[in-house]
Amino acid sequence: MISTPLWFLLVGGLLLFMALTTSRQKPLPVTSAIIYLAVGLLVGPTVLNVFHFNPLKQSALLEVLTEVAVLISLFSAGVKMPAPVSFKRWRTPVLLATVSMTASVAMVAAFSYYMLGLPLGACILLGAIVAPTDPVLATDVQIRHPGDQDELRFALTCEAGMNDGSAFPFVMLGMGLLGLHEVGETGMRWILLDVLWATLAGIAVGVVSGTLLARLIWKIRGQKQSRELMDDFLGLGLIGVVYGLSVLIDAWGFLAVFFAAVALHQTELKLAGIVKHTPQTPHASAPVVAGPDIAEPPAIVSEGSLVFKEHLERLSEVLLILLVGGMLFIDSWSWRAVGFAVFLFVVVRPVSVLLGMLGSGASWRMRGLIGWFGVRGIGSLYYLMYVIQHGLPQSLSLQLIQLTLIVVTLSILAHGASVKPLMNQFWRRKYRG
Repeated sequence: MISTPLWFLLVGGLLLFMALTTSRQKPLPVTSAIIYLAVGLLVGPTVLNVFHFNPLKQSALLEVLTEVAVLISLFSAGVKMPAPVSFKRWRTPVLLATVSMTASVAMVAAFSYYMLGLPLGACILLGAIVAPTDPVLATDVQIRHPGDQDELRFALTCEAGMNDGSAFPFVMLGMGLLGLHEVGETGMRWILLDVLWATLAGIAVGVVSGTLLARLIWKIRGQKQSRELMDDFLGLGLIGVVYGLSVLIDAWGFLAVFFAAVALHQTELKLAGIVKHTPQTPHASAPVVAGPDIAEPPAIVSEGSLVFKEHLERLSEVLLILLVGGMLFIDSWSWRAVGFAVFLFVVVRPVSVLLGMLGSGASWRMRGLIGWFGVRGIGSLYYLMYVIQHGLPQSLSLQLIQLTLIVVTLSILAHGASVKPLMNQFWRRKYRG
């Protein structure tokens, strides 16, 4: 096991390397996650074996780490949602987070049942674990700032913000079929509590909390917005209160935090009278102020706390991807696991996206990119640790750990290596005519 001083040297050296080579990395088809993963594989059991992180024994720690990382990332995604919220704009990501999510779980469950020989409950669990797209690792295909109006990045960001919560009912269903959760004799308890109540209550808690906080901030700062507040603490405090309240009332906390961030930002914009420009280039313009009484953009807490949240998000990415590398052995790369990952990327994701985007009017090029960029990552690790902590048998845990780790690793490599070339090509074609 690697010692504490060596951990400091490893992480510190990696951070220095990333900071000093940022400009050199931009033109290369390599993401930061690929670099972190390569270092993790190098020092982990795959190559040098100087450290090994056991996800089964350390599942409680890993559950907390991934949970915090996902919550911060969901908040960051929520505050970048462009205004105003409309049914037309949100239709596609909502369908991706519901219809495509359900189709993904069903296809993975069928494949796992017939091809991998897993029990039905474990098949549904595996589907729920790998179906959600990741809000942490998909930053290269997500909205870059609150003024970004691009439809492709909006769909991917909004989907990732919602489907980390919409996967939870399927987690509960899988656990119920394995006897680890009460779903009722006919499944009505699952439908009423885990699907309807937990989803609607989570959204309601988030919207109400974000709206109330925005109005309270506006009132405290006054009409001239002259009083300074600790934006970072306000953002973190909203995450903590909303998530804690949601868990207490058995609502989906991930949904609540995402919608709290959306409501906070949208309400602040309305109170400030800000109107977003529709960009003509992939780099969206910043918000401008509308109205005769406001000469300069007022302080926006949701945007003011965003930089701090993104820094936390990057730090969590470094740590967790290093740990992923430290979990993998050479024999983790079985044809069974690799075949499952390939099936997920080239069959499940594209087919589920096509189903979710029926009638959307989106171009086939956009549908193809959304169908490919279904990045799996930290969210999948969280769900995996969650079910392990809730009594998943060790034999099934080991199988799901192997399958999930290979999916996450190949997603980092395949999606990370292709994101810059494909996105650049998409922008050239879109704005050339």
